[in-house]
Parts: sequence; structure tokens; C-alpha cells
Amino acid sequence: METVTLIAQTIQLAVAPVFLLAGIGAFLNVCAGRLARVIDRARIVEKLVLQTAGEEHDRLVNEIRKLDWRMSVVNGSIFLSVASAIAVCLVVVLLFSAQLFDVHMGQAVALLFIIAMLLMITALCTFLVEIRLASRTIHIRSEVLYHQAAE
Repeated sequence: METVTLIAQTIQLAVAPVFLLAGIGAFLNVCAGRLARVIDRARIVEKLVLQTAGEEHDRLVNEIRKLDWRMSVVNGSIFLSVASAIAVCLVVVLLFSAQLFDVHMGQAVALLFIIAMLLMITALCTFLVEIRLASRTIHIRSEVLYHQAAE
């Protein structure tokens, strides 16, 4: 009975990191969605770049370079988020291992949790950079905004 109680207590300790994993999963879903949208736009612009010349071509080349940079930034955020999730998984494994083998791993668990949080903070900051890049690069050109229809 004592073993069951210890396992139940360990499961209770592991619940918070598991909820954290769910949050990281939701964040990864958002990042993947943004990456997919950027890739879709890049594919459209890529085709247009090959069909244009002059100012329009230069504008599209500039846009595709920014899209490429955004893809890199989102990929970085995804990488950091996955690394954070792996660290959280290791926290759960250490919690159960410490209980199972009756070994004190408090410092290792705390250190891994800190690493997981630092990775997630960095992932969120990277994501914020991508949002800022998107907001600075996505705008409606003046010639479109103030276009007058031919009479």
C-alpha cells in the first residue's frame, strides 16, 4: 500500500509539468500555423518573382527575403519550444525515477525545470520577434490604398 501511495504522490507532482506540456503543445500549434501561412505566401510570391520585372520584381524579392527571415525565426521558436518540452519530459522522468529508486534528485529536477522555463521564455521572445517582423512587413501599399477606379 505504501508503494501505491508513493506513486500517487509522484503522479501529483508530475501533473504540473504535464499541464505545462499541454501549454507548450498549444504554443507549437500556433507556431506551426504561422509557419504554414508564411510558407504559403512565400510559394505565391516565389512564382510571381519569376514573372515580374522592374519595381514590382524588386518589391517581391524584398518581400520573399522577409518571408524567408520570418520562416527562420518561427523555426527557431519551434526548436526552442520542442527543447523545452523535452526538458519538461525529463523532469517527469526524473521525478518518477527518484521515487522508484529512492534517490534524491531534487537539484537535477529543479535545474531541468529552470532550463525548460528558460528555453520556453526564449521561444516566446523569438515568437514575439516574428510577430514584430510580420507587423512591420505586412502592409497595404499606398498605391492600392488610394487607388481611384478609372471612370
